[in-house]
Amino acid sequence: MRQVKAAIPGVLVATLLCGVSLAFSGCGKKEKLEPATSTPTVSVIVVQPQDGPVVLEKIAQTQSSQMVNIQARVNGFLDRCLYTEGAIVDKGKVLFQIDPKPFQVQVAQARAALSRQEAGLKAARLNLERTKPLAQVNALSKKDLDDATSRFQSEAAAVEQAKAQLDSALLNLSYATITSPIRGITSAAQQAEGTYISSQNSLLTTVSALSPIWVNFSMSENEMLKYRQEIASGRLRVPSGEKFLVEVVLPDGTPLPQTGRITFAAPSYNPQTGTFLIRASLDNRNGHLLPNQFVRVRLKGALRPQAILLPQRAVQQGAQGHFVWVVGRDDTVEQRPVTVGEWRGNEWYISEGIKGGERVVVDGTLALSAGSKVQLQRYSSGRPNAGPGARGR
Repeated sequence: MRQVKAAIPGVLVATLLCGVSLAFSGCGKKEKLEPATSTPTVSVIVVQPQDGPVVLEKIAQTQSSQMVNIQARVNGFLDRCLYTEGAIVDKGKVLFQIDPKPFQVQVAQARAALSRQEAGLKAARLNLERTKPLAQVNALSKKDLDDATSRFQSEAAAVEQAKAQLDSALLNLSYATITSPIRGITSAAQQAEGTYISSQNSLLTTVSALSPIWVNFSMSENEMLKYRQEIASGRLRVPSGEKFLVEVVLPDGTPLPQTGRITFAAPSYNPQTGTFLIRASLDNRNGHLLPNQFVRVRLKGALRPQAILLPQRAVQQGAQGHFVWVVGRDDTVEQRPVTVGEWRGNEWYISEGIKGGERVVVDGTLALSAGSKVQLQRYSSGRPNAGPGARGR
């Protein structure tokens, strides 16, 4: 009985050891686990050179094509301000009224002086007409005739002088009513009603024309040199006569429907900024643009012949600069450095590094390494679609 009891623990230990051995060794069966391998899938684009438009975008500032300082031409008390500050006024709109009473008095005095001189001229004319026949029959001396002639001419000159003084008085009276010489937007009044206006405070306000409006922007010396070099090398084709179409973009990104043309280019560089001033002019009758407003301009009309365009996300940037992944004939990839140009929408002009017919990876670049094999999908309109077209050169 004791022997049976002693054998039971031994059997239990053997059974437990066998279970542990089976758990770790699979009861003697061995299997080899091989790591799973997969070929990354990428979407590619076949490079096709084509003529592409070039749009140059610059920061610009608007300027009134005609800004007029409204100044008083006569001295006097400012009676009334007859416009709304900041409003658009038409040509001929009355803006200010200087007290006209002193000038009305001057006009009345000038008219009276003219009447007196005209009366003197009439008397001198009658006297000359009586003197001439008497002098011809020697009833009066030649001296009497000369005196009558001289008096008539003197009175005639006095009449002309009186007319000029009347014109001057009328002109000063008209200057008391100050009107806008152009259609434009007004600024704040510089003088309050009741102020005595003289040559020291004659500036009353300004009126700025809104249409046409000027848009000024600058190009640096380096940009101009690059521009000329690309034209000389044939990489850039500009419109005839360099008549670019100028599009203005508002701060919220909205382009204006009306476009303009370049009307002025400075003959020299600004020595302080090293930039070259360019001015465009465009119609602004609807008043979308105001003077001194910051906008963006897009110069359209240039063309890159047989240019290479790639989606922006196909171009990567590393420590050595920009690069792309190019798929070879055996569907392996290589890293290729490229020289990039300007953007066009969601695409990038490539100046150097890629030739027509080569296949460039657009999506799936994160898992790539030089020499790795890839599976290809065709890239189209931002969406990869499976198809054999991406594989052919």
